[in-house]
Amino acid sequence: MQSETKSHVDQLTSPAGHPVTVLRFEGDIASTSKEAVLGTYQALPKETAKLILLDFTKVDYINSSGIALVIQLLIEAANSAQKVYAFGLSTHFTKVFTMVGITKYAGLFPSQAEALAAL
Repeated sequence: MQSETKSHVDQLTSPAGHPVTVLRFEGDIASTSKEAVLGTYQALPKETAKLILLDFTKVDYINSSGIALVIQLLIEAANSAQKVYAFGLSTHFTKVFTMVGITKYAGLFPSQAEALAAL
């Protein structure tokens, strides 16, 4: 049984002093997660949300439809001149994201601290 996808937004400051928007996901990411993934992203103010972190630390499972949603988010971010980094993926999903080419659009990091340090 798939668990509901939840998301919320946090605002942080990078070590270099830049504002950073963090999208924190929880549960499973699948085709039913469109509002939680894309809706949350699309509600961000594009003019101020230039650095975005995607937090997958509380995501248990991502199916192919969920990966497609993440790719759509990354393409929209690239078209809006936003930089996106992801962290908290399991070893398995880090491999999957790398295989499907997500690393062309987003840096992948083990932790929030490592992602912030790369900004």
